[in-house]
Formats: sequence, C-alpha cells, structure tokens
Amino acid sequence: MVLSSHFEQLETNRVLGAKERSIIDRCTSNVYRKAKEQGFTPTLLTLKEELLLQSEVEAKDLALSMELFTSGSLDTFAHPTNVDTNNRIVVYDISDLGAQLKALGLLVVTDAMLNRVSRNWRLGKRTHVFIDELHVVFENEYSANFFTSAWRRFRKRNAFPTGLTQNIEYLLASVDARTMLSNSEFIVMHNQAASERKESADLLNISSQQLSHVTNAPAGSGLLRVGHAIVPFVNKFPKDTKLYQLMTTKPNEQN
Repeated sequence: MVLSSHFEQLETNRVLGAKERSIIDRCTSNVYRKAKEQGFTPTLLTLKEELLLQSEVEAKDLALSMELFTSGSLDTFAHPTNVDTNNRIVVYDISDLGAQLKALGLLVVTDAMLNRVSRNWRLGKRTHVFIDELHVVFENEYSANFFTSAWRRFRKRNAFPTGLTQNIEYLLASVDARTMLSNSEFIVMHNQAASERKESADLLNISSQQLSHVTNAPAGSGLLRVGHAIVPFVNKFPKDTKLYQLMTTKPNEQN
C-alpha cells in the first residue's frame, strides 16, 4: 500500500491500475528476497533496477517515473540512511523539503514511525511519538489517510502519539483530522481565534463559559480535555530558571 502511494505521488493525479500494482508487489517481493539472501539494504534505486528487469511495458514506465527520485536531483530518499535509526530518540525534520519532495517525505516518515512503533511493541517497549506542525501531515491526501490509520494503530501497540499545531482551523478542515481529534483522550488548548473557538466547541462539546478560558488567554493558560472532562488550567512557569531557557521559543528570550 505504501509503495503504491509512493508511485502515485511521483506524478500528479496518477492512479495506478491493477496491473501496475501487481508489478510493484512482485518486484518488491523480489527485492526483499534478494536483499535477505545477499545481505544488503534495499532502496528505491534497487526497486527501480528490479523494475527494469521485468518484461512488461508498464514496468519500464514505472521505472522511468522513479528516475528523478532515484538517480536524479530529487534522490534524497533513494539511499541508505546515514542516521542510526536504532537510537533511543530519532528526529525526522522535513521542514526544508521542497514541494516536490514533501509528499513523498511525509509518506516515508510516517511509514518509518509506524515500523519503529511496531518493532518496539514486539519487544515490549513503549514508544512516544511527537509530531510538531501536525497540520502539515493533512496537506496531502495519502499521508493524511495513512497517518489517521497509524494514529489508531499507535495506541493499540503501546505507543503514545502527541500532535502539536498552531493552525487549528486548517486542521479542523480535514475530516480525518477531526475524527482523530475527537477520539483523542488528552487535549491541551491554548488561546484561540474566534473562528477556531467555534470549530473546537462544536467538535469537543465545549460550553461558552469554558471557551472563555481560551479567549484572549495569557501564555500558560487554557483548557484541558481528559476523556470527557474539560477543565481550565493556569501554568505560570518561572522565567528565571534554566528549564525555562531550554523550553522558550521566543527569539528575544533565547541566548
């Protein structure tokens, strides 16, 4: 499913047929079998080479569609990673990816997160997943669908996903995101614009009195939703501490 989505991201509005999906499935199986037998790490370039070995015209077309992303100028995800993905903490930064690579990058990252969660689950380990600028995930149909599904699977595999965003209104425009938020057990809400407050109130059943706590709210104040309970909070953190200096994101407060 993920590889098919990758191919559909390479060309705008491309939809794979049953024959193309069968070829991808066959070649993927061949690549992993050879990798296991010969002891190497398969990449997108390996898959492209396997496609070129096939007799079907469709396989050649699929290989050609990969060229820019495997041996061309956008080959970022076509090589073995130079990061130790077995580290206790792994960070994926997609902020500098261009428009052509961002969709593919989102799929690669979400797939990598799910694989790590699944592996930790089998080892009896708990995983914490933090996604900053969560709304970016929902800018793309494929990554939105995949991540919404992964969000449910995270919780079933002893993982705790946490999403952070300032673009609440944009996030709530997505049906998938609304479903995900309404099924979340713990939500922290800070100051919100009028349009965002209305959307949040409708989705989470927040009263007008409770909304006052996210209306012109100072930093460190807002609402907590835990299960079905909604309570206001005030968390004034002392600024003259090393911990505050580590946490603050205000440019004029950073050394």
